[in-house]
Amino acid sequence: MSLFSLEGRVAIVTGAGRGIGRGIAEGLAAQGAKVVCAARTRSQLDEVVVAIGDAGGDAMACEMDMKNLDSVRGGVDAALDQYGQIDILVNNAGMNIREPFEDVTEAHYDEIMAVNLKGLYFLTQAVAKHMISRKQGKIIHIGSLTTGASLSQTSVYTATKGAVGQLAKSQALELGPHNIQVNAICPGFVLTPLTEKVWADPTMRAWGESRLPAKRLATPKDMAGTAAFLAAPASDYVTGQSIYVDGGFMAGEAWPLPD
Repeated sequence: MSLFSLEGRVAIVTGAGRGIGRGIAEGLAAQGAKVVCAARTRSQLDEVVVAIGDAGGDAMACEMDMKNLDSVRGGVDAALDQYGQIDILVNNAGMNIREPFEDVTEAHYDEIMAVNLKGLYFLTQAVAKHMISRKQGKIIHIGSLTTGASLSQTSVYTATKGAVGQLAKSQALELGPHNIQVNAICPGFVLTPLTEKVWADPTMRAWGESRLPAKRLATPKDMAGTAAFLAAPASDYVTGQSIYVDGGFMAGEAWPLPD
């Protein structure tokens, strides 16, 4: 098997209906994986499944609500019923409510934590039990720039994404003896349906692009290559890592040095 081939592998991708999740689902399918596209909105999932099929891939839609653990576990059962195995899990589903720290409500706190951390944790647990029995697996969490830095008015989101980076380390430690690798991808500024209003603001767009050595914002497809690498045999000795796919944001800033 090629180091980068995913032929014969089955992947679950959460939040696969749009944005980064869709980009990763299509990218894994292009490498030969059968993909379980999971999210809450069935119409979006059906579009992704059709697109993957039209490109010659194999995918199924799976309605999954990360705030409902019965739904999460039911999604795992559906994947196993359809394909008989799960080799790759991409925990991409997430949410954010931008507001100042002093305005955060308990309801908002609980909602963000339920999707970004609790649902992710117990979906990973359910999938990992299956992977342990087969002595192989790849788990990929989607973090954020806020896994290692902070941005204003995202305190709860930042807490969850910081936890995701630490969770990848903890799970890598415990699951490594079972030949399961766990890593996190930390995207930079990505143009998606959820962020287009923010980046449509000229001041925000200019600030974002000025901070990036790449001098452009990312697209969901920019995340697919790293996900495919972490899902493939090529990364069998890579675990417990948070990999920033950010156009260079975390590398630092250029100094406005005088001539």
